[in-house]
Amino acid sequence: MASNTLGARLLRRKPVSTLIAESEGREGPPAGAPEEGGRSGIHLRRSIGLWQLSAIGIGATIGTGIFFVLNSAVPSAGPAVILSFVIAAVTAGLTALCYAEMASAIPVSGSSYSYAYATLGEGVAFGVGICLLMEYGVSASAIAVSWAEYLNKFFDLAFGFRIPEVIAGAPDETHWFNLPALLLVAMVCFLLIRGVSESVKVNTAMVAVKILILLLFIGVALTGFHSGNLTPFMPLGIGGVQVAASSIFFSFIGLDAVSTAGEEVKDPRRTLPRAIIISLVVVTVLYILVALAGIGAQPWQKFDGQEAGLAQILQDITGQSWPAILFAIGAIVSIFSITLVVIYGQTRILYSMGRDGMLPKRFAELSPRTGTPVWNTIVVGLGVGVLAAFVPLARLADITSLGTLIAFSVVSIGVIVLRRTQPDLPRGFRVPGYPVVPLASVGFCVYLITGLHADTFMAGGAALVVAVVVYFGYSIKHSKLERAGERADAGSKVG
Repeated sequence: MASNTLGARLLRRKPVSTLIAESEGREGPPAGAPEEGGRSGIHLRRSIGLWQLSAIGIGATIGTGIFFVLNSAVPSAGPAVILSFVIAAVTAGLTALCYAEMASAIPVSGSSYSYAYATLGEGVAFGVGICLLMEYGVSASAIAVSWAEYLNKFFDLAFGFRIPEVIAGAPDETHWFNLPALLLVAMVCFLLIRGVSESVKVNTAMVAVKILILLLFIGVALTGFHSGNLTPFMPLGIGGVQVAASSIFFSFIGLDAVSTAGEEVKDPRRTLPRAIIISLVVVTVLYILVALAGIGAQPWQKFDGQEAGLAQILQDITGQSWPAILFAIGAIVSIFSITLVVIYGQTRILYSMGRDGMLPKRFAELSPRTGTPVWNTIVVGLGVGVLAAFVPLARLADITSLGTLIAFSVVSIGVIVLRRTQPDLPRGFRVPGYPVVPLASVGFCVYLITGLHADTFMAGGAALVVAVVVYFGYSIKHSKLERAGERADAGSKVG
């Protein structure tokens, strides 16, 4: 007989075999039972290869921090922001190894939500799912907010006009709302609804463009490099370095985005870990080089409040507009790519939670024509669009870092739990230096969490309250594991 105690319900785990069977369409409802989690016979399609998946990771990471977060991170750490990027990269590197193992062992959609469900239980999984939804939704909004800056930079340099300020920024003394951000989210959702194959092709092309643009920035910025701009190196102390590292960590969200594509990847046990590691290496090298070149090219005090900062650096160095125009175009393309991948990741997490009964099953409905969660994507687009249009950017970045760090910690802990509970489970990749690497990953994540601003924890607390209300008001009663337990109890009574 299934246990009905609250503790047992919170700790019940979804078997890895069930997760994989559902992702492959091999597990349906019992005879006579209604369909759950999508239309009959329709499943996410495996159409993504290694380089396309690597582009998803790179696309969701490069640009998230580099194109605009320097303007908020540099004033916190000064030239030592370079060290902040190193700390964030080390944390992401340790976690990436943990993600690689979990993704190769549990190659399904849902990312750390699904991993937590298999290792730490339903209660933790739901909390992680809410953190991920907050993380992805807020991250997409933060990225979309900055699109107007680079659009205005491009229009100003190329055509001599700007989008009116009142409709090109989050509400404050000079802005009403951010219209470009709304348009960006609408275009991204339209592309995602058309199909994942088309979306990843567009993203791969955009990733190539953004890498070339960043290489252009590094090359030009290094010609204006002045070592004096690096001194004093740590004017705000080690505390400033920690604050900046905590703030910019959300830019490594792409590592999680790779694992959300688990059910749409060819040969996932091999492809997922390889793509995660490729993404991390490319991103880390470019991040540190861009930060070093940018800090060396202008005094760190000038970053505070600088609009379209990297494009402005190119214009100041060359005294010409064409490098800045090229960079602004690259940033416009890059931000589109990032928004595309991040919203894609959020829709796949919602899909997994809907299929599990943790959220209404409509979130798991797929279009029979495109194989995409259309209604799900529309809901995400509306939520992200409202945040992007009406919430200030500075708050968005820190909230995303909190969600990212929590999710990364759970994945690292999950590696340890799964090694103990299912040591013989097939894994396409194993974390080297186990258990030191997973424990170090958790330690670094906790260190960065302590560097976040107090109001970030207030937002996180509000998200936790929402999670508790939704879980006990809906999810705990509609979970597929709950219904399976009820059927088992009914069967035992009949027997």
